[in-house]
Amino acid sequence: MIIDSHAHLVPPSLLEEIRSRKHDFPSLEVTEDGDSLAFSFSGNTRTRPVAGFLSNVEKRLAWMDENGIDRQVVGGWLDMFGNDLPAEEGAAWSRLINSHLHAAGQAHDGRFIPLATVPLQDGALAAEVLREAHAHGFRGAMIGTQPKGRGGVLDDPDLDPFWQAAHELGSALFIHPVFDAGDDRVKAYGMENAVGRITDTLIAVSRLIYSGKVERYPGAKFVIGIGGAALPFVIGRLRRNYALAKDKLADPDKALSMMYYDTLVHEPEALRLLVDTVGPDRIMLGSDMPFPIGDPAPREILAAAGIEGDARDRIESGTVTSLLNL
Repeated sequence: MIIDSHAHLVPPSLLEEIRSRKHDFPSLEVTEDGDSLAFSFSGNTRTRPVAGFLSNVEKRLAWMDENGIDRQVVGGWLDMFGNDLPAEEGAAWSRLINSHLHAAGQAHDGRFIPLATVPLQDGALAAEVLREAHAHGFRGAMIGTQPKGRGGVLDDPDLDPFWQAAHELGSALFIHPVFDAGDDRVKAYGMENAVGRITDTLIAVSRLIYSGKVERYPGAKFVIGIGGAALPFVIGRLRRNYALAKDKLADPDKALSMMYYDTLVHEPEALRLLVDTVGPDRIMLGSDMPFPIGDPAPREILAAAGIEGDARDRIESGTVTSLLNL
């Protein structure tokens, strides 16, 4: 059973229901863009339209078959999570998305394993929606790096009820960068993807580590995409910073040993460093499909990095199976 742990899906049925229910969300502006939709939440900048490849299930399944992938863990699309909507409206929006992701998980012979969306603009509501999602069979959620919009931080005390719920539920939480990395310098040369995704994730997760959230909520299973977003490479600096202020900071080595990672690093040498740093039982196959910056042949890097036998089995199947209790 080969499982891709990092992918995105916007079910076509979700777009159709949004068209029919857009007036139920007064802080949402929906714009028709060809045969797709774009969104503006609470008067903020309009999102990119939902690309067709996010919703083309038939092509996705064909790609999975070509790559020998049996199942795929799918979250929604970060641009449309709506974490800058008013809290109650955001909760209703998350529930709408979840209903369609759940349906996608029930269809197609169960090849899609959905991750819920939660309203991170309000920690208590996020906890409530997460508990509802688990009651319906979800095993975790995909969350953005910047709750409450640009500049939001995951160590915000308001989110403690959400972390507590995830801890109690044993929830897998896939932490994913948002499109706006919070740094205007990356808005050129395609650097939002090449660099911004890394810096955004690195900052968000480092705050979680140093604030002690990872250790305080050990039942929550933190998953850091993009191969840990440079964490293995900068662990020495994180460690040195911790040594200078142990009375104020949590231990980064301890946190790294508790979290999970995917293989989306594009370079065999980088994957070897990740394996050497955290071990194969903390790593899962990841493609970021269907985005172009993802890995179109995610299993090939394992052979290129010389990862075979039991270590490969864990990365392609064992770790995610255990993580999600499949």
